Amino acid sequence: MIIFDWDGTLCDSVSQIVTSIQSAASELGVEVPSDEAAANIIGLGLPQAVAVLFPDAPETLLEDIARVYSRHYVNSEQGPPRLFPGALETLQALKDRGLEIAVATGKSRRGLDRVLGVLGLEDFFHTSRCADETRSKPDPLMLVEIMQERGVAPAEVVMIGDTEYDLAMAAHAGVPSVGVSYGVHSPERLSGHAPVAIVDSLPELLDLPALAARRS
Repeated sequence: MIIFDWDGTLCDSVSQIVTSIQSAASELGVEVPSDEAAANIIGLGLPQAVAVLFPDAPETLLEDIARVYSRHYVNSEQGPPRLFPGALETLQALKDRGLEIAVATGKSRRGLDRVLGVLGLEDFFHTSRCADETRSKPDPLMLVEIMQERGVAPAEVVMIGDTEYDLAMAAHAGVPSVGVSYGVHSPERLSGHAPVAIVDSLPELLDLPALAARRS
């Protein structure tokens, strides 16, 4: 099984997330985070993300920020979500090898189902897990639940992600990981979690021994 993060790994949505966070902060009259700070929390569940960005805000304000962010995110969509180049082709090639593919994301279930529906991918993945259904990354529970559901062991899984949260989650679950260099966190940060590789594009995954060895 190959498990993918969504935002910043499969979906080119980082700028939309950053802008939506900043718009929510501006609307509610709180300090607007920088581009770097707003991007840095991508991958966490939304409650955890706003708590990191606004550590002194009371709980009621954090809930308001999350609610307004979600509204700005949906309203800012200019069309179908943009997947990174080669995403669909790579995913299909992995499936053609007999591999199961899954998503482990900081998005909400409602948010993931909405974007998969827009893209016509509702039935494409074998399973998925969202942050509001379990514990947020980097806790390993998201991966543990996916593995239990599909009956696979950690050695039979590879986690693909663009953030430290993805790779730390994999390490905590005993799962090998691969980082992508084009997302939120730099290759230097990703390297600290001992991925088996860091790739510059999704099609490069198809040439990795760690995935080739798992062909059926």
